[in-house]
Amino acid sequence: MLSVGLDQFLVLSAVLFCIGLFGVLTQRNVIKIIMCVEIMLNAVNITLIAFSRYVTPVILTGQLFAIFVMVVAAAEVAVGIAIIFAAYRNRESVDIENFNILKW
Repeated sequence: MLSVGLDQFLVLSAVLFCIGLFGVLTQRNVIKIIMCVEIMLNAVNITLIAFSRYVTPVILTGQLFAIFVMVVAAAEVAVGIAIIFAAYRNRESVDIENFNILKW
């Protein structure tokens, strides 16, 4: 029987993080950028849980940190979507180039 080791989880996490980072750096749509940030946060969650499973399997610190990251990500999405809706009402677009209304 094959078992999945820590290195496979870290490679998966690194690939997901790179996909999210590429999306954040190349996309112009704000909703796509928020989705890519969520992919990056999920990659961090995979890493936290993998280290918790393989380094200290008895203590659930990685799982607790992952739950905390999910709560912060949900709050971030709620605030981000509210800002996007407010900007869309003013500019009729979700293109990142049109978000100069937030500048002072």
